[in-house]
Amino acid sequence: MKVVILAGGFGTRMAEYTEAVPKPMVTVGEAPMIWHIMSLYAHYGFKDFCVALGYKGRLIKEYFKDLYSSLSDFTVDLADGSTVYHGKRERYDWRITLVDTGLNTLTGGRVRRMRPYLDKEPFMLTYGDGVADVDIGELLRFHRRHGKTVTVTAVHPPARFGELGLKGDRVVAFKEKPQTEQGWINGGFFVMEPKFLDWIEGDNTILEKEPLERASAKGELVAYRHKGFWKCMDTVRDRLVLEELWKDGRAPWKVWK
Repeated sequence: MKVVILAGGFGTRMAEYTEAVPKPMVTVGEAPMIWHIMSLYAHYGFKDFCVALGYKGRLIKEYFKDLYSSLSDFTVDLADGSTVYHGKRERYDWRITLVDTGLNTLTGGRVRRMRPYLDKEPFMLTYGDGVADVDIGELLRFHRRHGKTVTVTAVHPPARFGELGLKGDRVVAFKEKPQTEQGWINGGFFVMEPKFLDWIEGDNTILEKEPLERASAKGELVAYRHKGFWKCMDTVRDRLVLEELWKDGRAPWKVWK
């Protein structure tokens, strides 16, 4: 099953980074965000990716085009341009299709433009700026059990502020920005049947509006409740939180070895 990753947005709330690179290429540790997302899917055996590009998409293309050689020792023959790779350094058995879906295309339009690469088969879809410790295998089993057109992973958002547990005037619990237990939001990590693409009108369609609202109205949208870790890198502060977790060896989304 192919995994579509939306990686074309402008990332305006992270302008400190995204003036230079697209948001999925902002690093956590020494690797870009998109690598972390792909590593999660690959851990569960899903290694065929289709990346929907837009803003500064050339940089994402260059990263993956050069990744193999950056992990290898090699000899280049300048007489004919041939390259011979040496040794058995770390390699990835991933297949990545990189598709320019337009600079100003909205999220639904980007998904629709991936149609030629999806072979009329069910596919997974997620955003290029969010990580989680979602069990992708269980997510797919949930989707198949329910037999609906779309499954979305529902998550509890992190609280904006610290949370106090009070008993009278006494503070009995103090949590700094915990994952709130109130309400569910769209956490990405979708599974979709191919007919969903017919509900997207064109480039100016927002995925989270008409198409998903239509799926909900038809009773064709179900939610896989994920109560574990989830974090969207929407601001510079979000990136710093993820960076700290990674460097301290406490990154919950790192389920691979």
